Amino acid sequence: MCRYLLSRGYAVRTLDIAPFDYPERSRVQAILGDIRDRRAVDRAMEGVNVIVHCAAALPLASRKDIISTGVEGTRILLQSAMHNGAARFVYISSTAVYGIPDHHPLYETDKLSGVGHYGESKILAEEQCTEFRQGGLCVSVLRPKSFVGPERLGAFELLYDWAYDGRNFPVLGSGNNRYQLLDVADLCELIHLCATLDRHLVNDTFNVGAKEFGTMRDNFQAVLDRAGHGKRVIGLPALPVIWTLRLLERFHLSPLYKWIYETAGKDSFVSVEYVETILGFAPRYSNREALIRNYDWYVAHRDEFRGKVGTTHRVPWKRGALTLAKAFF
Repeated sequence: MCRYLLSRGYAVRTLDIAPFDYPERSRVQAILGDIRDRRAVDRAMEGVNVIVHCAAALPLASRKDIISTGVEGTRILLQSAMHNGAARFVYISSTAVYGIPDHHPLYETDKLSGVGHYGESKILAEEQCTEFRQGGLCVSVLRPKSFVGPERLGAFELLYDWAYDGRNFPVLGSGNNRYQLLDVADLCELIHLCATLDRHLVNDTFNVGAKEFGTMRDNFQAVLDRAGHGKRVIGLPALPVIWTLRLLERFHLSPLYKWIYETAGKDSFVSVEYVETILGFAPRYSNREALIRNYDWYVAHRDEFRGKVGTTHRVPWKRGALTLAKAFF
């Protein structure tokens, strides 16, 4: 997002608990701090016109960290934005607010029922966004599907690593469930629209995902085909695998959390009709294109993060017991 804005001539300031170590460091005013720290937030807000809030504790974190960051941190940001006279606030929520639904596509007006502490935190944060919107602050709430693209790794690194090494890749069930993703470049474009279009149009809540998407099997097979080893997607019985992953998650032996494995074998897609109609936004990249772009970046930069693991989407996640699973495919 910073790179996208810099390329369009904007002045960019960041607030993050992690150091800003991208190549654009000299062009960005980076503040090291926590969104739960009101003083750090107020310092970052000075003279800022538009706030893009995409900070969150990942679902693998403790409930305390997820709620304090996702809910309390969001409220501090909203209060500071209002106090400092910011014109707009863009909050990056998640389709996790819909839980495990019983119908598709999902619309912005559907019932909210988050999965796990992460989904709960997103719903509570959205409620605060609504409160401040009613108080006069222009607040765009975006609910993106899982987004991929250059510099995104996290759980998807499992797929890319297995594809690169010439392994088959497992999916829950048949893999014929329709599963929508989103290219990070499309998300950046939508955020920019929310920052620049008429405030009466953007002061709302929008789903966003790829316009063209296929089944989970199609999505993953595109990456295996790109790797060129002739490997295939392998379907696994869903229920036994889910119970195994639940057990592994309980003992912190898996990088996959409930939202991933409970929905991976089911249909999961949202309608993008509202954002198309209201904002004139049309996603450019299909699922297949987004995943292949991400895989190509992974191959080009693989040596840079070899041996590095963590809990952010910029590095591979700790695989735990799933390291052993690779040998069977």
